Amino acid sequence: MTLNSLTAISPVDGRYRSKAAGLDEYFSEFALIRYRVKVEVEYFIALCELPLPQLADFDHKYFPTLRSFYENFTVENAEEIKDIEKVTNHDVKAVEYFLKRRFDELDLKKFKEFIHFGLTSQDINNVAVPLTLRDANANIYLPAMQELRDKLFAMAEEWKDVPMLAHTHGQPASPTHLGKEVYVFVERIDNQINNLKNIPFCAKFGGATGNMNAHKIAYPQIEWKNFANNYINNNLGLTRLQTTTQIEHYDFMAAYFDAVKRINTILIDLARDVWQYVSMEYFKQKIKAGEVGSSAMPHKVNPIDFENAEGNLGLANAIFEHLSAKLPISRMQRDLTDSTVTRNVGVPLAHTMIAIASLLKGLDKLILNEEKLREDLLNNYAVVAEAIQTILRREEVEGAYELLKGLTRTNEKVTRESIDRFIDELPVSDAVKAEMHVITPENYTGYSF
Repeated sequence: MTLNSLTAISPVDGRYRSKAAGLDEYFSEFALIRYRVKVEVEYFIALCELPLPQLADFDHKYFPTLRSFYENFTVENAEEIKDIEKVTNHDVKAVEYFLKRRFDELDLKKFKEFIHFGLTSQDINNVAVPLTLRDANANIYLPAMQELRDKLFAMAEEWKDVPMLAHTHGQPASPTHLGKEVYVFVERIDNQINNLKNIPFCAKFGGATGNMNAHKIAYPQIEWKNFANNYINNNLGLTRLQTTTQIEHYDFMAAYFDAVKRINTILIDLARDVWQYVSMEYFKQKIKAGEVGSSAMPHKVNPIDFENAEGNLGLANAIFEHLSAKLPISRMQRDLTDSTVTRNVGVPLAHTMIAIASLLKGLDKLILNEEKLREDLLNNYAVVAEAIQTILRREEVEGAYELLKGLTRTNEKVTRESIDRFIDELPVSDAVKAEMHVITPENYTGYSF
């Protein structure tokens, strides 16, 4: 079958393709090849700028042309490299041969042996992959998270003063504000995004076993560590790891995956809470013409967006967990177990993006049901017991907690009337009684945010 949205094995490239739009620019095979070309080209330019003696007469006017190889990289270019790979059976070597062909076409043959000079494949892969991750993080993930965060903040502000019955252990608890409960997630997201932003995107660049053996033997007079640091840190904007084996140790990449996983866990918590509030009728959902909630029950409007988000976040976290647990482990100076794994970096990010899109869609559908919120508050008058107990403690009434326990833990419904009768019989002044009489589940809400 021809590959399309209906025949794709993964729903990321099928059913949910549109929700993961843009990630193919960073995590497809095409993208990986393009980034490899960029790393090779920028390395050659850096050697010219050093310069190596044999590159001293390379005309710098060609630099824009060289950069166009990755800036204007096409699917046809990628297909050419894949054709070369069929012969070489080596994906990075195929990129080197592709560039050598371009040098031949530009009559730059005398310089082409300095493409990939002194490097191993992982000097390319362990720079290309963090570049893809960094750029996708900046251009796709963080903007989406900012949109979700801003949406939640706007909802928190709108509902800042809306009283709501809280539930602890699933039981009615001291009232809160709906806006504050939403803002809890804003603050959690902000904190974890700040943590994520402090994680560097690191690269390995040091030759076959990390010691720059080939570079040093060829040009012992050059400070190759300084060159490598400048190339990675300044030219490419990554952070060069100073001591490595043949491959990056992936510790910081694992930290990034763990950070996104932690944010996803917060979003799962959000999805479940909103789902629960919908089931409690605190929220209604906008009805879309023609849309079906249940195939059997015509009345239903299901919270499917939050369920979709939860499912995709769970999938994402399962893969992130494997990535962060596996990638920092490699036998001695290297094995190949990282190769297949790093090719899947985009998959959990895709599921994350699908989830974020679903959350935004679901949040946009919510309609506040203030009537139900008020009904639940007034049906649970016992929650003011904490307030009365606290005032009694202030007034130094002995056994304040026990007094309220005797009132509220009887399996009989506590009402406004029974609370008022209880207050009238308390051994406190009329002024204190008046103070307690005005307490209701709607005004006993403390601070918002």
